[in-house]
Amino acid sequence: MGRLLILGLVCAMTAPLVHARAIPDPAQRHAPGNEALQKPIAQAGYSVGVNYQLQCAGCHLGNGMGSAANDTPRMAGFVGNFLKVPGGREFLVRVPGMSQSALDNAQLADLLNWLIRADGMAGKSTPADYQPYSADEVAELRAETMLNLPGTRAGLIQQMRAQGIAIEDGMNN
Repeated sequence: MGRLLILGLVCAMTAPLVHARAIPDPAQRHAPGNEALQKPIAQAGYSVGVNYQLQCAGCHLGNGMGSAANDTPRMAGFVGNFLKVPGGREFLVRVPGMSQSALDNAQLADLLNWLIRADGMAGKSTPADYQPYSADEVAELRAETMLNLPGTRAGLIQQMRAQGIAIEDGMNN
């Protein structure tokens, strides 16, 4: 009982010190080189590859392999298959990570086109008749929110199966 009382007193006495460290110092200055505000990503002028790293790689990984453990499908060698079924083109724009990204419509169109290139992330899954996305198309598609991502994706995967497309997205569908 005595130890518990002492432990309680120690906690009560140190709590203000812990909270004091969480309060920002109003006199603190930016680190050298960080004095200017960061530009919004849509104005930063990053390359498409950098935009992929900033907007997609956190979940799909730098190589596009995704992670079934984190419920993130593989894009590498597979993402182009979405363009082979009705609704798949729209799906790729409306995926929350795309539609809600900080990229403007032209940057998002460039990123999607970069992903779908046969020598890019989509690889052999790129359809032969692929038509690149435009900024106007992305703006139009982005305006409509996808309300059921898992259900929409499952329907597209079912259509792919019906066409005989091998589902190699790492998700054990």
